[in-house]
Amino acid sequence: MVRLCVFDAYGTLFDVDAAARESAVPGELWPALSADWRRKQLEYSWLRTVAGAHVDFWQVTQDALDWALAAHGLTDAGLRAELLGLYLRLAPFPEVEPVLRALRARGMALAILSNGSRDMLDQAVRGAGFGDMFEAVLSVDDVGAFKPARAVYDMVGARFGIVPREVLFISSNGWDICAGAAYGFRTFWLNRAGAPPDRLHGRPEAEARDMGELLSHLERL
Repeated sequence: MVRLCVFDAYGTLFDVDAAARESAVPGELWPALSADWRRKQLEYSWLRTVAGAHVDFWQVTQDALDWALAAHGLTDAGLRAELLGLYLRLAPFPEVEPVLRALRARGMALAILSNGSRDMLDQAVRGAGFGDMFEAVLSVDDVGAFKPARAVYDMVGARFGIVPREVLFISSNGWDICAGAAYGFRTFWLNRAGAPPDRLHGRPEAEARDMGELLSHLERL
């Protein structure tokens, strides 16, 4: 029986492309800049975890942006500041709030498990008006490693006193959902991009392009 829905934050609840899309980055350039920023953000998180050189996700986010700006020949300090400010106020995807409220109305407990720093997550959750939605917002700051380190997924059981099979883990990141499945969570891959599944040590239990399908999936469990 699923007792708790645990959501990844960035790319799952919050639109990571929104910062570049809403900024002064030229329209023909922002998609590539955003993709490079996100790719380096994830790469740096993995490499720092493997190297045992942890910094918080806000530092990783800034370092990744600096790389992406340099790669595209953008040197405007004002643009950098604008992009970082927008990242702290990322918009949620349109279907997220109705789904979260429907889950709450059904009595489902909800939590976030994210690479984000505590301050980043606090600003994102409050900015979206989600302050009353979640029983816990769990940050990797507490373990000093980024996903998919096992210690990150351990935080859920430690906080809620439940076993992995009582958790439905929802993420838009294929590698994250594979790691969660291998850990023992029930999994729902929010495959927004329509990507093929990663060839890793776990496979998603369910997959959809839109979070709206989460409600019907839960009814089948």
